[in-house]
Amino acid sequence: MKIGPQDNGASLRRRWGVPLGVATGVTAVSVAAVVALGGRGDAGPSVADPAHGGGTPAGSTSAPSPSTSSSHGGASAESGFTITDATTTPIDAGTVTRILSSCLGPDASQYQPVVAVRTPLASADWDGVVVAVNSADQYVQCQSKGDKGSSPDSPPTFINDRLWGTGRVIEYFDSMMEPAGEGKYLLLGAGHYSSEVSKVTVSFGDDPKQYPARMAGGAFVYGAALSPDTPPGPRYMGPSPYVHAYDASGKEIYNQAEDPKFADEQ
Repeated sequence: MKIGPQDNGASLRRRWGVPLGVATGVTAVSVAAVVALGGRGDAGPSVADPAHGGGTPAGSTSAPSPSTSSSHGGASAESGFTITDATTTPIDAGTVTRILSSCLGPDASQYQPVVAVRTPLASADWDGVVVAVNSADQYVQCQSKGDKGSSPDSPPTFINDRLWGTGRVIEYFDSMMEPAGEGKYLLLGAGHYSSEVSKVTVSFGDDPKQYPARMAGGAFVYGAALSPDTPPGPRYMGPSPYVHAYDASGKEIYNQAEDPKFADEQ
């Protein structure tokens, strides 16, 4: 999908990981996203390229963080970028209820929110993200704009219907990038982590700086504001986001950049 710096109507979407064995009854977009898994993270490419900047960018971080500058914008043709803000703020309970109701319709009552945050920058379509889970430990991800929710998945409850496999610690949901004014882009994404994970962070492109993600109830969410260091071209894809997971001792137990499912496509 092409995207220009002024094209607020177009967004780039990357589907990192999707349910297996849930193809029946879903749209072509969802069916195309069903893939094999690899590494310690449930990471599968989809309709758009997986966790790399060249196809559909992904979200960014949550939680307060300073800005950073990179020497390389992932798979982008541009030479650099700056993360100007990676701070997310909680969404109040009443608004979360309305977001899930408009996103999930009659299924909303089956899901309890676990993470709900506003991103540091608002685009034409999004200003936050809500992840919720039902009694069967199935997750949904809804993007927000004000008190309205939406999902690129069809149905919205398609996102996660997979049991954990041995050794897997990270599973990816949807991640996106969308223009948010001249020279500005909103990145957001979410995923699922296993009980052995105590901290999730995200880095971008070749820059080693990591930004903490918001975590709760087995889900993580991140959002960031990005500005290219030079005027982007019409096919700007942004830097690749890379998820990192740490255990309680502070040891890194997963690095998306080293996951064979992604490393093979760099």
